[in-house]
Amino acid sequence: MALTSLKKVFFLVSLVALVMLHSSFNVASVSVKEEADAEIDALLKWKASLQNETQSQPRLPSWTLLPNNNATNSSMNQNTSSSPCSWFGISCNQAESVTRLNLTNSGLKGTLHEFPFSSLPSLAYVDLSMNKLFGTVPFEISHLSKLIYLNMSSNNFSEEIPPQIGLLTHLKMLDLSNNQLSGSIPKSLGNLSNLTFLELYTNHLSGTIPEELGNLKSIIDLDLSENQLNGTVPICLGNLSNLEWLFLRHNQFSGPIPQQIGNLTKLVGLDLDTNNFTGFLPQNLCQSGSLQYLVVIHNHLIGPIPKTLRNCTSLIRIRLSQNQFFGNISEDFGVYSNLRFLDLSYNRFYGEISHNWGRCPQLNTIWISGNNISGGIPPQIGNLTQLHLLELSYNGLVGKIPKQFWKLTSLVTLELNGNQLSGDIPLELGSLTNLDYLDLSNNRFDKSIPRTIGNLLKLYHLNMSNNKFSHDIPVQMCILSHLSKLDLSHNSLEGEIPSQISNLQSLEMLNVSHNNLSGVVPIAFEEMHGLSYVDISYNKLEGPLPNSKAFQDACIEALQGNKGLCGNVTKLQPCMVGTQVSKKGHKIIFLIIFPLLGTLSLVMMFLGIFFIYQSKRKHPHTNQAINMQDEKVFSIATFDGRAVYKEIIEATHGFDAMFCIGKGGHGTVYKANLPSGNIVAVKKLQSLGDGEIAQQKEFFNEIRALTEIRHRNIVKLHGFCSNSQCSFLIYEYLEKGSLNTILTNDEEAKELDWNKRVNIIKGVAYALFYMHHDCSPPIVHRDISSKNILLDSQYEAHVSDFGIAKLLYPDSSNWTSLAGTYGYVAPVLEFSL
Repeated sequence: MALTSLKKVFFLVSLVALVMLHSSFNVASVSVKEEADAEIDALLKWKASLQNETQSQPRLPSWTLLPNNNATNSSMNQNTSSSPCSWFGISCNQAESVTRLNLTNSGLKGTLHEFPFSSLPSLAYVDLSMNKLFGTVPFEISHLSKLIYLNMSSNNFSEEIPPQIGLLTHLKMLDLSNNQLSGSIPKSLGNLSNLTFLELYTNHLSGTIPEELGNLKSIIDLDLSENQLNGTVPICLGNLSNLEWLFLRHNQFSGPIPQQIGNLTKLVGLDLDTNNFTGFLPQNLCQSGSLQYLVVIHNHLIGPIPKTLRNCTSLIRIRLSQNQFFGNISEDFGVYSNLRFLDLSYNRFYGEISHNWGRCPQLNTIWISGNNISGGIPPQIGNLTQLHLLELSYNGLVGKIPKQFWKLTSLVTLELNGNQLSGDIPLELGSLTNLDYLDLSNNRFDKSIPRTIGNLLKLYHLNMSNNKFSHDIPVQMCILSHLSKLDLSHNSLEGEIPSQISNLQSLEMLNVSHNNLSGVVPIAFEEMHGLSYVDISYNKLEGPLPNSKAFQDACIEALQGNKGLCGNVTKLQPCMVGTQVSKKGHKIIFLIIFPLLGTLSLVMMFLGIFFIYQSKRKHPHTNQAINMQDEKVFSIATFDGRAVYKEIIEATHGFDAMFCIGKGGHGTVYKANLPSGNIVAVKKLQSLGDGEIAQQKEFFNEIRALTEIRHRNIVKLHGFCSNSQCSFLIYEYLEKGSLNTILTNDEEAKELDWNKRVNIIKGVAYALFYMHHDCSPPIVHRDISSKNILLDSQYEAHVSDFGIAKLLYPDSSNWTSLAGTYGYVAPVLEFSL
């Protein structure tokens, strides 16, 4: 009986437990369903708020809620569902709660104001990058307490970063880069102790780097580049022991680079490009041997290179340009088996290029222009078969181009301009068939231009100006169909311009001025419709100009110095128009014209005798020059000084005022047209006359040194002549005159747009840099002003009167000892000089 009662009680208890369990299951099912429904409603509400989400062209077509009884329609629309877990870009956990949202590059346009932050409690991964989302980043984002990954980069979010992001303590990756965010970096980001990647680059953030970022002990990648951040970099960043990548480029940081950065043993990449950093590089950089990328260009860094970098064999890319680093280039840099990119340009490195650089087989870029590098180019550079760019311009390199260059078949850009290289161009240069940019200007190359240059079929830029090339222009050059700029000016080229030049259909700019070219200008130029600029001045060309826009629109400065040219250009003589006549007409014309010509000849002869007589009376100095056979003339020049002295006296009519083109503190400048067709500027010195300098050996030595200076932005000093009558300096003539003259003329000043003015400033800077760093001993100008900055026909700046003040007044007690930058005198010191 008792057993029966016990069984009844057990049955009743089991029945009650089963009922309760079933009830609990139903409650849980209802709860999960309600949560899923809430997520669906919230996501659909945000979808509806997007501006480009339309029924005709939906951005998220699968985000649609279907009725449960529409099985047929459901089977026909596999991209739609009543559960968000199968929607595009969404992933769920086993409880069907949304954990992942990836809508990168989905073309979404709208805001996050309706985004269901509080309705997605399980969300751990959000990627909304590369869309068109805008507006603020809502502070409600802090409701996503389980968030590990947040990427909202490449949108148009604006205003400040909400400090509430600092509450997302599980966050490992935060990317807000490439937006329009402004304000300061929130200090609360320092609370994200699990953060490994922080990407805030390319925004409008300002202020300083918070000290709190020094608490990000797990950080691997920190990128704050391309903002408006300023101040000093906090020392605490040197405590981020796991940091591998630090990018602070394109900001306004100042002060020294913390030396503690050198203690980051895992550092792989350091980019501080374009800031205002001063002082030295951290001395322990790459001590651990992990550094691969070092970029500090465009700063104000000084001093020698840390010794640890010499043995940093892990380096792949190093860029130190546009600073004031110094040291022996062959001693400070070692052999880097992995190095691909080396940029040391525009610093103060000296010494010779090491032959060991030929043992860096991965090098594809060498850029060391604008230093004080001397010696020759090592033949071992020819071993760098991966080289794409070789830029050695504006140094003091001497010798020849190594023949081993024929192995550089991958080379695309070769710039050797602004050195003292000499000799002939090796024929092997024609093997560089991938070359598209070649600049050999401002050197001392001579002999002929090699015919093999016609092999460089990809060439679009060729500059061989300011050398000593002779012979003719090789016709092989006329097959370079991609050539857009060709500059052969300031050489000694002879012969005619090849008519095949019309094959250069891509040519836009041609400069063959200051040569000895002769013959007529080829009519083939009329076929070159893309040609927009030509300069054929100071040659021996003749005949009519081609009927093409480039020639008809050319200014007279681009055509002058050719006695036989004619055409419909201002200040150029018009061409004679011929007419066809019959043979009988020829005879009649001959009978009429011949007697007239005889009479005219007699008249011209008497007039010539009369004008010669008058000229001798009016210009006694000219008469002296003609009869100066016994006059002693001292000269230092690149020409026959005695002959040119006589030619200048005659060309200026004894320095008549009608030839005066300027006056300065040291003398008067005259324009002289020499019989050779060349035009020079002659400065007649006021303080050196009557043979006063006859025994000044130091003066002669300095003048001789100045005549050897060759730089595209320095007025060429051809020489100095003196006798008992007068003394003068002979300069290259610049067509546009001084910058001061142009700036004081309203009409001419309008021609100087900002691009031209910036180029003028650059030209002056290059000239001063050359005088201070590339000349030995350095030349100090002491009198730089707009009056001695001369412009050529292309508004290129040329500095004149360099070193002249010191030569004229070597013992002056008024020279002020100046600190700071050489070659510039502050206005407050103007009257002490």
